[in-house]
Amino acid sequence: MNPSLRQMRALVALAKTGSFTLAAEHLNLTQSALSGQIKELEQMLGVRVVERTTRKTQLSELGRELTPLFEKMLQDLDRAMADIASRKALKQGIVRIAAPQMLSCTLLPEAIAAYSARHPDVQVRLADSPVEQVSARVFSGEADFGIGPERDANAEIEAQQLFEMPFVVVFPAGHALESRERITWADINDFPFISLQGQFTERLLRDMHVSFRELSLSPYNEVTFMTTALAMVHARLGITVCLPYAEKMVQLYGLRMRQLVDPELTRRFFVYTRNARALSPAAESFVSFLRDYVAADEWNVPTS
Repeated sequence: MNPSLRQMRALVALAKTGSFTLAAEHLNLTQSALSGQIKELEQMLGVRVVERTTRKTQLSELGRELTPLFEKMLQDLDRAMADIASRKALKQGIVRIAAPQMLSCTLLPEAIAAYSARHPDVQVRLADSPVEQVSARVFSGEADFGIGPERDANAEIEAQQLFEMPFVVVFPAGHALESRERITWADINDFPFISLQGQFTERLLRDMHVSFRELSLSPYNEVTFMTTALAMVHARLGITVCLPYAEKMVQLYGLRMRQLVDPELTRRFFVYTRNARALSPAAESFVSFLRDYVAADEWNVPTS
């Protein structure tokens, strides 16, 4: 049997005050309740921790040895509980996010800034990653959660949808597409198409095939990062497609973007967490905030 917290606090208070009366006042107890806790401690240990005389009360040798040990244990526990309470109240904490490069240089920095304005003592760390490494960072524990496009199911990773957006076509100012009333997916093949390598294009082709079997894409060039694709569009080497959250980067390159129709294809993004691992209060708070932040942005992209 181990001493209870009440018994340890009773002995420490008695050691500090040297009096049952003062110790009881310090702990907001009656003197009899405090005396009972000391007796219970002695019965459990099988030895006295307090030497009682008619003149004064003093700790026994064992009581004096136990006091600093109990005091340190109580201090460590109190600090730990205060830290938990502080984290729960979002007065402190660290949130670690893994996200693809384009999301990391457009939507997320502004969302983090808005969140930090509300919770200045919570530190949000963003790790920009190749999209295929987002889940790996979550699985390894490097990130509390990841944000990224839909990927094949993984038994170790849980996915919850964050948002769904339509694809847009991006082209330079003065491009032939700018004068068209509507821009369809079939129009894409009239110009050199710059696409992303890997599952971005694979899933896009799959979605197009499901909607319109006769439609396809023939990439003129495939690159790793969307910023590279945008730079190539800026150099008038072709056109590309992306999602509306990249609007600020599109504007930075002085480009135009319009929603694609016939068919209207969308891409879903998810919050990825590791199964059976609960998020910290700060991480849960940020995910909840991000959902509201994204929902509040209208993402109105012109179709004509």
